[in-house]
Amino acid sequence: MDTAAIGRGDFSRVRAEFGLPDRFPGPVLAEAERAVAGGPRGERVDRTDIPLVTIDPPGAKDLDQAMHVERHGDGFRVHYAIADLGAFVEPGGPIDTEVRRRGQTIYLPDGSVPMHPTALSEGAASLLPGQTAPSALWTLDLDAAGEPVSFRVERALVRSTEQFDYESVQAAVDAGTTHPSVALLPELGELRRAAAIRRGALELQLPEQDVERVDGGWRLLLRGRTRVDAWNAEISLLTGMCAARLMLDAGIGLLRTLPAATDDDRAWLRRSAEALGIPWPEGASAAEVLAGLDPASPAAMALSMDATRLLRGAGYTAFDGAPPELDSHAGIAAPYAHVTAPLRRLVDRFGTEVCLAVCAGVEVPAWVREALPALPEAMESSDGLAAKVDRACLDQVEAWVLADRVGEEFDAVVLRADGDTAEVFVPAPPVLGKADLNRDPEKDAETLEGRTLRLRLTEADPATRRIRFART
Repeated sequence: MDTAAIGRGDFSRVRAEFGLPDRFPGPVLAEAERAVAGGPRGERVDRTDIPLVTIDPPGAKDLDQAMHVERHGDGFRVHYAIADLGAFVEPGGPIDTEVRRRGQTIYLPDGSVPMHPTALSEGAASLLPGQTAPSALWTLDLDAAGEPVSFRVERALVRSTEQFDYESVQAAVDAGTTHPSVALLPELGELRRAAAIRRGALELQLPEQDVERVDGGWRLLLRGRTRVDAWNAEISLLTGMCAARLMLDAGIGLLRTLPAATDDDRAWLRRSAEALGIPWPEGASAAEVLAGLDPASPAAMALSMDATRLLRGAGYTAFDGAPPELDSHAGIAAPYAHVTAPLRRLVDRFGTEVCLAVCAGVEVPAWVREALPALPEAMESSDGLAAKVDRACLDQVEAWVLADRVGEEFDAVVLRADGDTAEVFVPAPPVLGKADLNRDPEKDAETLEGRTLRLRLTEADPATRRIRFART
């Protein structure tokens, strides 16, 4: 192993800089202990007969979703169990107050800052294998094309039978030994991917960095996305789209929204593709062009970076009575609501409660109604914090890894150029950074985006988490 590619240190400074809490208040822990000891509240149907399985990153304990897919007529039936925090969290109590303040779980390489006490999020409320747990159980009936025909959600007791990770399921799919509960996931997942492209959903194929603990330090790696990862995501998206439909029909809810790109932005992306030498067939949508790119191609990386321009302005839209002014998510190309990760994200518990009430034919609880107007701001704040912490951790590891390599040269792909500065991707070690281009007017008449340049590392400072390259 290349020891020069390992960074050493801890993330305590990042935690302190962003004011991340290191413990829960005593009343919150006490309520969690009482909730676990008392068991889940409320009536629910027993669906422990469904052989659900979970698919999560290796070692995960906060398991929000469990799945079972079966044939239903000439289509499919998906059972999708979501952890039910409503069985443990008392509205207005200490836990509820604290999780509204935190907003979501923050993940750092050396451990998470959980939204809920781990006695719940990694214990009684988690869909751990072999544990009977309360859930909001979605039943989604789909036609032969994978489109929803009917859907509902109810409170249930469930039991996951197995805990898998993406790599192990992908290996089983490739070997033809997929677990029966998800044997149809490849077929359904591909149908849903095709449907997403037809709708105009945008999926950007940008390098995804990750940090791995190794030899007492940290190293950077590219997060590979398996086909199972994409198929699994499609089931979550499908559930969120069904939840949004329930909310819109009932006239109450909280949507994840994104305004449509402007004509100017779409035209700009087409010009960018032309400059990068990427074909844009007549009549093809941006979704179709982006889906057809080779993720490893430098030009494809640059176009995907440019396509982020089409995804600006994401937010949350709460409504109760009057229809929302914006009711769709342009990146998904459909109405969508977060309901599948309540252990890790505040808004999902409230969205789930709306859907449970609608399907049961009862009034949405008053405490949910009262909370809706404040949730968009709370979520946007916590989303912003999570993104900053994630970037700071990556910047820290990049600086650690490169600290002793100032002056060395690296090959880098130009993702976006703006004047004399560029955002670049260095494949080895996988680093995203800024570069001074030192443009030559005669040589640089054409775009530098999508080109591979030779860069020299001019700065790598662990104290400021700043790295900088310059064109040689």
